[in-house]
Amino acid sequence: MTNTATQRILLAEDDDAMRVYLERALVNAGYKVDSVDRGTAAVPLLVESDYDLLLSDIVMPEMDGIELAQLCNEISPDTKVMFITGFAAVSLKACTDQPQAKVLSKPFHLRDLVLEVDRVFADPCEARL
Repeated sequence: MTNTATQRILLAEDDDAMRVYLERALVNAGYKVDSVDRGTAAVPLLVESDYDLLLSDIVMPEMDGIELAQLCNEISPDTKVMFITGFAAVSLKACTDQPQAKVLSKPFHLRDLVLEVDRVFADPCEARL
């Protein structure tokens, strides 16, 4: 079992309401969460801080989640990656481009999100790029 209080998550989600709900659910589960509204805003945080997980929407303006994950792999190779998306075709592309990343399709229950994040942290090989 992991100690969620020490696990840091960077959340990139362009939908304001969704970002608030996701952040609240993860904080309530004991994770430390920084959230941004686009991929380009996540990059400086990846450079400045150590994150255990990048949780990113795939479809975002300026920089999509797959591009962000690729940069994350260069900047912080130990950071795990998990995608969230409402688009099935985009989910397939994510699985092809980032085969080790977990993909959670919208809609999902917040409890399911927390369970998937817990699983990513419980498995040392899960979601490594």
